[in-house]
Amino acid sequence: MSLLEIRNLNICLPEGSERERAVEAVDLDLAPNEILCIVGESGSGKSLTARAVMGLLPKPHVRVVDGSIRMDGEDLVNVSDARMRDIRGSAISMIFQEPMTALNPVMTIGDQIDEVFRFHVAMRRKERRMRALALLDDVHLPDPEHIMRAYPHELSGGQRQRAMIAMALALDPKILIADEPTTALDVTTQAQILKLIKEMQAAHNTGVLFITHDFGVVADIADRVAVMQQGKLVETGTAEEVLNNPQHPYTQTLIDAVPSLTPRPPRDQSEQPVLQVEGLTKVFRSGGSIIGLGAAERTVTAASDVTLELRHGETLGIVGESGSGKSTVARCIVRLIDADNGKIMLNGTDLRPLGRAEMRPYRASIQMIFQDPFASLNPRTRVGKIIMQGPLLQGVSQTEAQDRARELLSIVGLDERAYGRFPHEFSGGQRQRIGIARALALNPDVLVADEPVSALDVSIQAQILRLLDEIRERMALSMIFITHDLRVAAQVCDRLAVMRYGEVVETGPTAAIFADPQASYTKELLAAVPGRTWRAA
Repeated sequence: MSLLEIRNLNICLPEGSERERAVEAVDLDLAPNEILCIVGESGSGKSLTARAVMGLLPKPHVRVVDGSIRMDGEDLVNVSDARMRDIRGSAISMIFQEPMTALNPVMTIGDQIDEVFRFHVAMRRKERRMRALALLDDVHLPDPEHIMRAYPHELSGGQRQRAMIAMALALDPKILIADEPTTALDVTTQAQILKLIKEMQAAHNTGVLFITHDFGVVADIADRVAVMQQGKLVETGTAEEVLNNPQHPYTQTLIDAVPSLTPRPPRDQSEQPVLQVEGLTKVFRSGGSIIGLGAAERTVTAASDVTLELRHGETLGIVGESGSGKSTVARCIVRLIDADNGKIMLNGTDLRPLGRAEMRPYRASIQMIFQDPFASLNPRTRVGKIIMQGPLLQGVSQTEAQDRARELLSIVGLDERAYGRFPHEFSGGQRQRIGIARALALNPDVLVADEPVSALDVSIQAQILRLLDEIRERMALSMIFITHDLRVAAQVCDRLAVMRYGEVVETGPTAAIFADPQASYTKELLAAVPGRTWRAA
């Protein structure tokens, strides 16, 4: 017996979109006590399918134009808005990808859970409070009394997601929809949330519709898998069937693109350092004495006595969770922020004490690729000019800078037409290629890549990683690669530095660290990698 039956679901897109249907002729079933993972890349229609079940499509331009979504014999496509409000929360609940935007920032967590009860059930205030405390305890939040009084911004990302799960389960729904609920979380927090969802699902006999693009997560949590491509359902089956014997070429491509946890073979390395970081320290301060206010100063040590060495032609990975200090170290190295102490030796020159004018000649030698290319590219400047700006500032002629920009666009796999277009006219993967071209325009000795593929779909991620590897070989670059994804680190990095709370806890060759990690924190990171026991055939 199915909890949910989706038949011939068709969802239209606004006029002028790249395709007519966001979702086309999709059939799905969800059984009690089952976790069905819907997998696909951005634009596959997986999230819109979930939102259609919840009645949360952005109507009238995006709406169901054909098909049915039945729960207990009732077609949710045709119910009134009032009826749909009754169903939401009580029969179907949703966990969103980013809890900070889904939670009300001006209401405490306790008030937001209480609101769920007040709108749906007749219950006295004291009973509502006891139920809320019990829910927070069920999702393993520490000190539920304190969490009840806290606002969303006072909780960590993992705690906010747990609070969101508590709200979603408040009325014991039959169906739980989880839309990429772990994408923005660190690997250890992600493992905790996946374990929690499985526990809650088993305890409540709930059917879970789990939206993801991460096959590691699928391997850990799914009973069945549905694969979507450009709005169409291309393959369904048990998790074992789809993961270990995929039938559709698109599924095979997605699985082939998942980085292996087995480090690649070591390469011959130069012993000559190009960059040496010694005793790097950075402390951020906020608050302090303000006239008329007694605000206490708050200090956060983002980097503490960090020592690293990057050799010629090497890729050094800096890995760790959010707040570990890895991105702060990267920004200090390229002098986007100033370190408080330590040395940053680039080919024998200490960059840290240099002023802005003194630093300019060295900018060409050390360049950065950012995590979000859209935020780092000027939306009002054409791509050709974006790539040319660095060389022009370094005194290169207009003609030479233009030729270099066109050459780099070809190197990163973009055609001639990209030169005159704006960043918004490109996909996320294409924008990252533009960011790479801009970073290469000055022929740097060192490339610092800060989470350059974390926001990309798995197949695009694989393309960018191959591109970076080709460029590193072709241009004899040395690279610092910042990531929290140990699968990516295994395939990209020659050596690793593991950071936690601003300190380097372990360094060594990638293969050695994966085979025999010494620090307990490194062991925790490796143990928390989703799907670590699954290997694509």
